[in-house]
Amino acid sequence: MGLIIDFLTDPANWQGPEGIPVRLLEHITYSAVAVLIGLAIALPLGLLIGHTGRGTTLVAGFANSLRALPTIGLLIFFVVLIAPHVHGKGDTAYLIPSEIVLVLLAVPPILSNTYAGVQNVDPAARDAAVGMGMTGRQVLLRVELPCSLPLVMSGLRSAALQVIATATIAAYVSLGGLGRLVFDGQAQQLYPKMVTGALLVAALAMVTDLLIALAQRVIVSRGLSGRYSRGRTLARDEAPAELAVHAAATGQP
Repeated sequence: MGLIIDFLTDPANWQGPEGIPVRLLEHITYSAVAVLIGLAIALPLGLLIGHTGRGTTLVAGFANSLRALPTIGLLIFFVVLIAPHVHGKGDTAYLIPSEIVLVLLAVPPILSNTYAGVQNVDPAARDAAVGMGMTGRQVLLRVELPCSLPLVMSGLRSAALQVIATATIAAYVSLGGLGRLVFDGQAQQLYPKMVTGALLVAALAMVTDLLIALAQRVIVSRGLSGRYSRGRTLARDEAPAELAVHAAATGQP
């Protein structure tokens, strides 16, 4: 532990292109890009599947198969497949395969939680929305999506943690990130450096999880999360379906 503290308090390890701040920023960039791309793919697809009820079995099997893929083997496969066709563009030949692998990790939890969240919306709220004259698109965006946000955010948290933990593999193909500390520390037999890299990845994952949890607290309606202001005496399960639809559509408790 003393050697790890010495490594962290050494100013030389916090400066230059290989310093901890640079590696941390690289790791955050790799992870954020992968999660955002995964969210852009999985969220609309999950909403569509959950709303229509079509393709649930196929997508569930596909998502589970993605989780079972060997990460390092998949990374090497994409590097061999893509790198020879990319020339003179710096780290792009290795960055693209790394991001593809990370996106494949991010998609399953977001996709599964999104369509599960939509399918688990209270049928009374959905029927009330239809009875109020809402179109299918309005029901999806104003009722089903807000009501499924707790599960969607849970999937996003899971995806972010998996991606942050796995982004260390970028260093396996000569990229940066906190994985660089782990791989270089192992190669140089500098175990404090290697352990520091692992601890920083764990710390980044915990901070990210906390930030997403705080965002979920702000985004999700208090009527769905069960957080009520003082003095409120009306229980959620006693409210009529029309009030539930209104709460989901407006974000009010």
